[in-house]
Amino acid sequence: MEHLLTHAEQPAAAHPAWRVSRTWPHGIRYTLPGAWVALLFACLAFTPSLLPRSGPFQGFVSGVSAAMGYGLGCLGAWLWREFADRPARAPRRRAWQAFAVTACVAMLVSLLLGWHWQHRLRELMGMPSPGRAGYLVAPFVAAIVFVLLVAAGRGLRVMTRALARGLAKYMGPRAARAMSGLAVVVLTALVASGVLWNGLIRSADRTLEVQDRMTDEGVVAPRTALRSGGPGSMIPWESLGREGRNFIGRGPSVQELSRFHGTAVQEPIRAYAGFDSAKDAEGRAALAVDDLERAGGFDRAYLLVVTTTGSGWVVPEAVDAFEYITRGDSAIVAMQYSHLWSWLSVLVDQERARESGRALFDEVYERWSRRPPGQRPKLLVFGESLGSYGGESAFSGERDLANRTDGVLFVGPPNFNTLYRLFTDHRDPGSPEVEPIYRNGRIVRFSRRPGSDIPPSDAPWGGSRVLYLIHPSDPIIWWSPRLLVQRPDWLREPRGEDVLGQMVWIPFVTFWQVTADLPLGMEVPAGHGHVYTAEHVDGWVALLRPEGWSADQTARLRNLLLTR
Repeated sequence: MEHLLTHAEQPAAAHPAWRVSRTWPHGIRYTLPGAWVALLFACLAFTPSLLPRSGPFQGFVSGVSAAMGYGLGCLGAWLWREFADRPARAPRRRAWQAFAVTACVAMLVSLLLGWHWQHRLRELMGMPSPGRAGYLVAPFVAAIVFVLLVAAGRGLRVMTRALARGLAKYMGPRAARAMSGLAVVVLTALVASGVLWNGLIRSADRTLEVQDRMTDEGVVAPRTALRSGGPGSMIPWESLGREGRNFIGRGPSVQELSRFHGTAVQEPIRAYAGFDSAKDAEGRAALAVDDLERAGGFDRAYLLVVTTTGSGWVVPEAVDAFEYITRGDSAIVAMQYSHLWSWLSVLVDQERARESGRALFDEVYERWSRRPPGQRPKLLVFGESLGSYGGESAFSGERDLANRTDGVLFVGPPNFNTLYRLFTDHRDPGSPEVEPIYRNGRIVRFSRRPGSDIPPSDAPWGGSRVLYLIHPSDPIIWWSPRLLVQRPDWLREPRGEDVLGQMVWIPFVTFWQVTADLPLGMEVPAGHGHVYTAEHVDGWVALLRPEGWSADQTARLRNLLLTR
């Protein structure tokens, strides 16, 4: 933000009356108003967020937060001087001394409280507590990050001043400063969001595309015609991508399914089209469904349409649980639309996820509809993370979900999901955002503990059910730009069971904290953050209501998925 402040910090030689900064060794200068707000933001960044952090990562978060605070402090001081039409007053030496003492005490208290909160948060999630020694590096990392970011901001300020000098030949000095500041802000935004950001995304996509050609150890092409890439398949094994080959090459065997049920079962069908299998989403969807139909997928009792995450990942616990519960009398179809990691796809791949989810479901539904009603499999939909966003895109609302499917399971939905936001924002009065109730749960329900409670438990649930599985500590669910300036309901209401009550909303800071939680979502134990495993079993049991299925089988399958 400091590049916005053309005259927040002027050189003392040119404007001696404006001297509001402190010169540190090697000529590094900071303004006192900016320093106070930077200190405040750095300390606030030690307050608990959704997920545990290591000492170095906490330092990074605090350093970025401090740089944000410094920019806001400088901006506030500059605006005050501009509106008051008065120069800045030079702070006395004692003012900087008071700041230094306050900073040492505040950072020490913040560090101790931060470690205490991190310890409690790890206890909630069953994680080992971090050592105090490792956490002590946080202030040093924060200082380094802060200095680097402020230096980058000053580089932009140099550009602003140079432009202002040029514009001053044609207009007044204040107008020149305003125009130059605006021009640099716009240019920076264009570079960051356009050239720089898109370049980074393209670079990541190319890097991950190379990884997509790899095959994990132990994964081999199938010998069965019931899977894509196998004998008679229309889709080459090499075109499936890394995650597609994992999906096709793994999963429970007929022997494992039979052993679990103690009786003969069918071999499940799996169809998949990789990013390189066809040139666009519609082509991949048509090819995947062609291969599904070739393998006899429409002749099974259950047909599951999966929208993958960005990298093409199909959640193994979800599909494996589905095949165990359906006794193998099932078919699953999915396709890839990107190479990016899931948490990055959430930020940049929304359009491709929507296009892919709609194309695949529409292709399946069209062919499913052609069959006589008595010869159609039960049609279900699954999506996790960005996959739930893509899965939602094929539907207009709860009635459409119920009318065109026999059940839907969405897991860890991003906050920007259209239907998720619709159901949550219009939830029944008195129900919390962390586990909302929509229209008394007649079709759509939410649960954070599907094995014990899917509220409202005392209300009837329709024949075609839609279930969202959520974790209170999942940053994917709660991340939103609105966190910058708006307190969300989930931080007004009682916190979830794995979120500390000390987590509060702080303008700007909370947004940055939850943003920093995104890459940590998969680094916590199952049942927390963005790690969903055994919950899939309970979700499928609630949706499918398999005949003869027992609570003992649910417990055995949960344990099987957690311990393998």
